[in-house]
Amino acid sequence: MRYKKFKTIKEPLSTIGFGCWGLSGGTSWTHGKDNLGIDTVRTAIDSGINFFDVAPIYGLGHAETLLGNGIAGKRNKVFIASKCGMVWDDSNNVILNLSKKSILKEIDQSLKRLNTNYIDLYQMHWPDKDTKAPIEESFEAMMILKKQGKIRYIGLTNFSQKDAQLGVDEYGLASYQGLYNLLEHNPKHYHNIPLAYRSRKEMLPFCEKNSLPFLPYSPIMQGLLTDHFDPKEWSNDDVRQPNPKFHGDLWVTYQQFADKVKDFANKINKPVVQVALNWLIIQKAIGPVICGGIEPAQIEQNVNALQWELTQEMFDNLELIISDKLKKLEAE
Repeated sequence: MRYKKFKTIKEPLSTIGFGCWGLSGGTSWTHGKDNLGIDTVRTAIDSGINFFDVAPIYGLGHAETLLGNGIAGKRNKVFIASKCGMVWDDSNNVILNLSKKSILKEIDQSLKRLNTNYIDLYQMHWPDKDTKAPIEESFEAMMILKKQGKIRYIGLTNFSQKDAQLGVDEYGLASYQGLYNLLEHNPKHYHNIPLAYRSRKEMLPFCEKNSLPFLPYSPIMQGLLTDHFDPKEWSNDDVRQPNPKFHGDLWVTYQQFADKVKDFANKINKPVVQVALNWLIIQKAIGPVICGGIEPAQIEQNVNALQWELTQEMFDNLELIISDKLKKLEAE
């Protein structure tokens, strides 16, 4: 395992992280099973991965619980990044809520599910468009949790550069997480949710300037940049089903570009998933790449990406593959 160090976080973080959405349980992520999920978490730890990214909304608490089971007895070996701001009622209706009262309640629920007394990195998941709590109120709640020792660092996910700048200037923001991968450089939406930032154009330079790790989620575009990807196999409840980029004309376009990347991977005799991960790792501002996994073999595949590196020429060739057509698609 290789590690990166950033000024805002004391610990070196593994360049390959573990994204826990696949631990959601049930049919939320097709083929995911609890016993395999726990084995996958433990395989990740044994492989040197120390960064685990989870959220309460993943499986409505299930992913946090499963992660807590997976890290049992190994808490000192892991850096847990969880989130707040997406809450649900008894009927599983989800709203965005970053009010002080809600954040102070959410943290205790997450700590219980994770079976720990602190979370290393606590991130606001999405801007609060429902209760419309002022972001200053949200940051103040995070500062209270930090003072109480329930969290160690504060992070933002999917927020604007303006909000991130406020976090840096006033609240010691430690990280930023956003959608970024080989086929999505500056996406305008995620599952039809508008994004208030542009990853490569705005947030990567921002993070580099402020020595923050940029944590890229969906690094293999929810599985598209792998050697086996077939949406027809998904259950109706699979969390990837609503992604408009996997339907209609958009699906045809993204599939075509994924095929071009796969052709490139074949030419250099490397798995396409490792090409996609190395394309991210080579970039200076990138922190742990949030890679999902529902079975140990997938973790081993991800970690094996570190056995080689992209040359600058390879990186430049990949840039050429992402033609003006795809860049124009992101701008529409």
